[in-house]
Amino acid sequence: MHLEGNKPRLSFWQIWNMSFGFLGIQFAFALQGGFMSRIFQTLGAEKDDIPILWLAAPLTGLIVQPIVGYLSDRTWHPILGRRRPFFFIGAVFSTIALFFAPYSSALWMAASSLWILDASINISMEPFRALVADKLPDSQRSYGFVVQTLIIGIGTWIASNLPWFMTQIGIPNTAEPGVIPDSVKFAFGIGAAVLFLSILYTILTTKEYPPEDLEKFRREKEASKGFFNGFKEIFENIQGMPSVMKKLGIVQFFSWFAFFTMWTYATPAITEHVFKATDTSSLAYNDAADSVGNYLGTYGLVSMFMALILAFVTSKIKINRKLVHMVSLISGGIGFMSIFLITDPWMLHICFALVGIAWASILSMPYAMLSSSVDPNKMGIYMGIFNMFIVIPQIIASVGGITYTYKLLFGEEVVYTMVLAGCSLILAGLANLLITDRNATHDG
Repeated sequence: MHLEGNKPRLSFWQIWNMSFGFLGIQFAFALQGGFMSRIFQTLGAEKDDIPILWLAAPLTGLIVQPIVGYLSDRTWHPILGRRRPFFFIGAVFSTIALFFAPYSSALWMAASSLWILDASINISMEPFRALVADKLPDSQRSYGFVVQTLIIGIGTWIASNLPWFMTQIGIPNTAEPGVIPDSVKFAFGIGAAVLFLSILYTILTTKEYPPEDLEKFRREKEASKGFFNGFKEIFENIQGMPSVMKKLGIVQFFSWFAFFTMWTYATPAITEHVFKATDTSSLAYNDAADSVGNYLGTYGLVSMFMALILAFVTSKIKINRKLVHMVSLISGGIGFMSIFLITDPWMLHICFALVGIAWASILSMPYAMLSSSVDPNKMGIYMGIFNMFIVIPQIIASVGGITYTYKLLFGEEVVYTMVLAGCSLILAGLANLLITDRNATHDG
């Protein structure tokens, strides 16, 4: 076993096992991102009302993620370890919410399901990010996050295509007005099973390192007990966050504003602009909505191949994380903006292939840069705080940031939301120029 510092270098399959739970998490995210807006429209939501229906999810994430990070830093169970208890709790609640979401019969039920689902996913997700930093030496951080991205890409591609596949094997993709089609219900049910089983696989196949000084860890945990002590420490860490983290926060803000715009508006934008279908109970609309899932699957598939390339490269040579991230984000921005020009639906695969390049980088490079720049004893809480830069843009987008901005800058047509997403992603790419710390930008 090759040691680097006090941590052994891990094999590909060891990193694969510890990240495999992300397959299920991404099944949930892909089904949520690709089809919740379809569910909202089916239940009668107007296009411009869709973002506000997503609001509860990022608002909850803003609160949940730092708390989960704080608690996981202070958890040690002799069997389950530090992060795995949170994997399991999140998996149980996420599975239940994902299964029941397409059975909603009213908008408030669907929005509530999304709220519970997103909050539960966050309980599992950030400890997964922290686990990579816990287990891997600095020289393998980029590699570890890229392997996570590979698994995420596989999950995105399969889950995004599930409703389309259900239709191909004969499950109907239309229903009475106001009723979610069976193809979507079956897809969410399969996603719920994959979510639970994949996280369980990681829990059973991965061991965690105990704190270096267990007695000191217990004393510090005892000293920091109390509701107000926890919140005080979270706020102190927010105020004292490293400079690299603040600059990465700007990159994250524009990146996730772009992707939230895609998740909320891709279905109405593409079904209306490319397929000219607006009646949500019609076969034309539901076929088009299935196709949107197929295009979203393309960005997952390309992110998977991009992750494979990055995994090979980062296992052999040291990379400039900042440069990789900047080029990737700008490529995705061009992909989003190109949707406005599309007349042949097949060309959308090219647009979303460019988006997939950005997605692969978003899921790996910022976390690799961050994990090399913060106190390893506070990895969980910093990963949770870092996620604030993901949920804050989603909150702003939900309360009118998308609707007012695209209409103000471009026009009334809903396809301009994709142009707005492209501009935001290009700004995110350029914001990487702010990051100058070599420990963050280069592999150790």
